[in-house]
Amino acid sequence: MPPAELRERLVALFRWIDPGAGTSHLVSDVSGWWRDPTVLAELGPALVAPFRSARPTVVVSPAVTGLLLGPLAATALGVGFVAAHKPGDGRLPAGSLTWAQSPPDFRGRRVDLAVRDRHLGPGDRVLVVDDWVATAAQVRALYEICAARGAEPLGTSAVMLDCPPPVADEFRIHGLLTETDLPA
Repeated sequence: MPPAELRERLVALFRWIDPGAGTSHLVSDVSGWWRDPTVLAELGPALVAPFRSARPTVVVSPAVTGLLLGPLAATALGVGFVAAHKPGDGRLPAGSLTWAQSPPDFRGRRVDLAVRDRHLGPGDRVLVVDDWVATAAQVRALYEICAARGAEPLGTSAVMLDCPPPVADEFRIHGLLTETDLPA
């Protein structure tokens, strides 16, 4: 599927949901992306395309939605995948971990992320993949983990890029969609 058709399909399957009284903003519903087999087949190759020539050796993604997208991207590259876990997510691995805390995100939260030390190290060329980048707070934490482990972050690929251009440039973030692509 050509990139323009994939973007159109992603937009068509996207929804905003009003979570109800007492909330200040709509919530994104990307569940339609996971239900569509064509989108699933095309997302991995589309996410890695801008970084393929940099020859990543591993894809790193944060829990939770990144755990869906990361393996799709890794499979498209023919490389491994490393999950970045959050405390209390029920999948926090045992053993030696490298942690980083994000700066405040769009809700003002700081997020702790950890990767298993034995899965990321010197010589790794990392592609970070996530579904939505609004502030790049989690991206920044993942780049810190890469630096602590001696790995080189090559860039970040996201389905939705919603951060200011200087931030996108700083972290070499590529998005399949931007805020202007989504319905109001």
